[in-house]
Amino acid sequence: MSTLAVQSPIDRARKLPGWLAPLILLVIAYVVLPLLGTNYLFEAILTPFLALSLAALGLNLLTGYAGQLSLGSAAFMAVGAFAAYNINLRVPGMPLLGSIVLAGITAAAIGILFGLPSLRLRGFYLAVATLAAQFFVEWALTKFGWFSNHNPSGVIDAPPLTILGLTFDGPVGRYLFALTIVVVLTTLIHRLVNTQTGHNFIAVRDNEMAARVIGVPVLRTKLLAFGLSSFIIGVAGVLWAFAYLRTVEPAGFNLDRSFQILFIIIIGGLATIRGAFFGAALIVVFPLLLSRLGSFIFGGSFDSGVLDMSQHVVLGALIIAFLIAEPDGLAALCRRLLKRLPFKI
Repeated sequence: MSTLAVQSPIDRARKLPGWLAPLILLVIAYVVLPLLGTNYLFEAILTPFLALSLAALGLNLLTGYAGQLSLGSAAFMAVGAFAAYNINLRVPGMPLLGSIVLAGITAAAIGILFGLPSLRLRGFYLAVATLAAQFFVEWALTKFGWFSNHNPSGVIDAPPLTILGLTFDGPVGRYLFALTIVVVLTTLIHRLVNTQTGHNFIAVRDNEMAARVIGVPVLRTKLLAFGLSSFIIGVAGVLWAFAYLRTVEPAGFNLDRSFQILFIIIIGGLATIRGAFFGAALIVVFPLLLSRLGSFIFGGSFDSGVLDMSQHVVLGALIIAFLIAEPDGLAALCRRLLKRLPFKI
């Protein structure tokens, strides 16, 4: 005889409303941190964290959900940053928000172009094909001075962050600017992955042949994944250049940046939104901690180059050890920890 599990009033009381945790995080991000945080916190930690988190969300949409491996994330970030700069510079009266949207669309178009090989290639071969985007974009941005307004150094200052008459100036202002864009896009991504489009991404990732059999338009789904992913990464490039670096230069979007974003989604967890934020937090904060620890222990015994290389070695060893211990990333580890709480989130 089977019995139906009935949720007791105590169990219902222990389960927190689904909207409570995001609300608490938003209050902390918009109210507590601006009141208590230092300029160093905003400039060195929070603003780059937000930009890299958004870039990781875009790559996770492509790699984690749709199963298409890409090594050209930094190229799409560069396309977004330089497109926003040139649209803002050359189109009179164009608001900054419009420049950002058009920059994202430009990055999406480039992403779809370099995503065309996914119709024939997959896995490692597709990764090599997307790597061509990295080299091509870097070459184009340095070869043609038009992109940098013929600046001799190739380094140009970012425009002021003004939206609807509000100017986001200073470390706190740039942080709030980046935070608002990340919150809006994260909400849209969360809704997207729970729609039929998100289900199509997962079906293509798991088994392309089976996806075709059940009626999923595989080719269109792949290109849509490249387009949406590149749009998000392009907007992240705008945040990286305009809000964090405050300059627009090709050196800020080199191949190391592409690998950094890939490591973020691997560490944080594939096919999970919160994993992008966990991975970005580790990638941003951990090198700073290693730098402080190295300076404290060794003092002036080693130059900055040796300490920087040591950071890469330690971080790489940590990534390998962590993936062996927890292949599903920090998001899976967080889920297990939350299950042990006396209440459910």
